[in-house]
Amino acid sequence: MTAVRTPVLPEDRYGRSSDERADRKLKIVGSVLGVGLLALVGWFGYDYVAGQSVSGELIKFKRVSDTSVEVHLEVRKDRDAAGTCTLRSRSEDGAEVGRKDVRFEGPETRIDEVVTVRTTSSATSAELVGCTADGI
Repeated sequence: MTAVRTPVLPEDRYGRSSDERADRKLKIVGSVLGVGLLALVGWFGYDYVAGQSVSGELIKFKRVSDTSVEVHLEVRKDRDAAGTCTLRSRSEDGAEVGRKDVRFEGPETRIDEVVTVRTTSSATSAELVGCTADGI
């Protein structure tokens, strides 16, 4: 039996092939774009977290009558921050029957408060729409 010999070219004798050059360029461009995307996501994430100096949580709610709902609200904020939290109450069919903006100021960093939201008809739910700090 005889073995078939394939000619082997010496490495680097004829330079890099165009495929190898294109692969290297694609790797570099992909790396730069990947690092840029990670930096952009990090920047947006930091901006979102750093900009939240007022946050709230609805602990519970209780329907007091056909025209009001009591909402137990807990707010956390920076010592020097002031802001507003918006509460909303809905009827059984999902229509909004009450809305209230509650303002928080002062040096406290944690505020626990029961707020009464007046409604136009019987409410079956209450929710915290969101909290915003002044100047944001």
